[in-house]
Amino acid sequence: MGARALPLPLLVISALFAQIRASDPLFHETFDQSFEGSWVVSGKEEYAGVWKHAKSDGHEDYGLLVSEPAKKYAIIKELDNPVTLKDGTVVLQFEVRLQNGLECGGAYIKYIRVQDTGLDTKEFDNGTPYTIMFGPDKCGSTNKVHFILKHKNPKTGEYVEHHLKSPPSVPYDKLSHVYTAILKPDNELRILIDGEEKSKANFLSSDDFEPALIPSKTIPDPDDKKPEDWDERAKIPDPDATKPDDWDEDAPMEIVDEEATKPEGWLDDEPDEIDDPEAAKPEDWDDEEDGEWEAPKIDNPKCEEAPGCGEWKKPMKQNPAYKGKWHAPMIDNPSYKGIWKPQEIPNPEYFELDKPDFDPIAAIGIEIWTMQDGILFDNILIADDEKVATSILEKTWKPKFDVEKEKQKAEEAANAPSEELSEIQKKIFDVLYKIAFIPFLEPYKTKIIELIEKGEKQPNITISIVASVVVVLVSVIFRTLFSGKKAAPAPAKPVAKVSAPEADAAGSSGDKEEKEDEKDDTAAPRRRSRRET
Repeated sequence: MGARALPLPLLVISALFAQIRASDPLFHETFDQSFEGSWVVSGKEEYAGVWKHAKSDGHEDYGLLVSEPAKKYAIIKELDNPVTLKDGTVVLQFEVRLQNGLECGGAYIKYIRVQDTGLDTKEFDNGTPYTIMFGPDKCGSTNKVHFILKHKNPKTGEYVEHHLKSPPSVPYDKLSHVYTAILKPDNELRILIDGEEKSKANFLSSDDFEPALIPSKTIPDPDDKKPEDWDERAKIPDPDATKPDDWDEDAPMEIVDEEATKPEGWLDDEPDEIDDPEAAKPEDWDDEEDGEWEAPKIDNPKCEEAPGCGEWKKPMKQNPAYKGKWHAPMIDNPSYKGIWKPQEIPNPEYFELDKPDFDPIAAIGIEIWTMQDGILFDNILIADDEKVATSILEKTWKPKFDVEKEKQKAEEAANAPSEELSEIQKKIFDVLYKIAFIPFLEPYKTKIIELIEKGEKQPNITISIVASVVVVLVSVIFRTLFSGKKAAPAPAKPVAKVSAPEADAAGSSGDKEEKEDEKDDTAAPRRRSRRET
């Protein structure tokens, strides 16, 4: 007699119940209620950071907030039942908003493994064993979304950290983001940010994890030693080579060019710099305190037209007889044996593996150090169905992100410079273009036009552009009116001439030396004399 079929209503109820169970996450922390009583803050003294139940900025949604900068934080929640990672798909997902950015700190989660001696949540710290560590970490050159698996070597019994080699980088903004790690039964790992895949790996591939989960079959023999007569030099100096008789190692690289002649018009008796004739001794100058006043130096205008001033000396030229130090040519080494390496031996820690031996997750912990506050954790999820994780992402994160994104766009638009020129600005730039083509401004035409074009692209700096062109125009007119003289740089205080007794005293006084250095710094810049053609 055949088995009796279940009534139709009972079948429908059973199927519906199974569907509901399949759509439930294994763990989902929304932080809609206060975390106190369900999460345990570490009792370790070093974790002084205060966790708060707070709203996300601009939303009514609550999360777990890092409230103080430059602190260590640790908090943990023990699961009702351990979650196994060995069978089927497992999705680890959580939401983080870096409301004040992240210059240096972590925002990752540790999935704590089952402890043989039980878990003391008040003792949770950096040393608490975990199965997986996942999430953002940024400081200095580090900018990555960590995925670290702690896996037990069946040969040694020791746990080894295996780091994902190519993790994605942390989003740079201050918006809410969702981080998802999908562990598949075929050993595939996928890392998603905001539902988009950023990295894919295989747990058993040595190209994807460092170090590889499966150790190499052989290792270099630690007891093997390189023989004393092993020669690793591919090339050696030719022992039969001799230095040529005409090789002069003492010949200088450069010699005086005896064929050079002094350029016509060279002003031997003119100094390269002269005292500024327009400089005047400041009224507050005290000869006793500041020393004898000396006018600052300016470039000698006579030297501008001449090929050079001061004593002329013949220039140096490359010595055709220079060869440098002689070295014997290199030849192939007849004793060369190659680069020595120790012999390979079987790796005592090697083992074979079809799939990772994940430890079950007993608790979820956040143990971080950060220089920034405002880090908000929300919607921490463990699921065995990707659709469940995606559904929760769409319901909880997506609406918040859309609002934040629109607000960000509005702020950027409000702060962005106007790209359109007003009628007044157009007239101003038309006038500036005409100024640029004035004949006596020819040497400055290119620079003025570059400034005008920059102003047309950035209308908000129009006033600065006008000021720059006016400065150029006034400077040229000023030089023209005063016979082409250069305006001397205005010194804060001209250099004083120190008398001999004061100079001797300065040699034994650090304060005096510093004072003289300050005076030197305020003097007009001095140009080196042109001695050569």
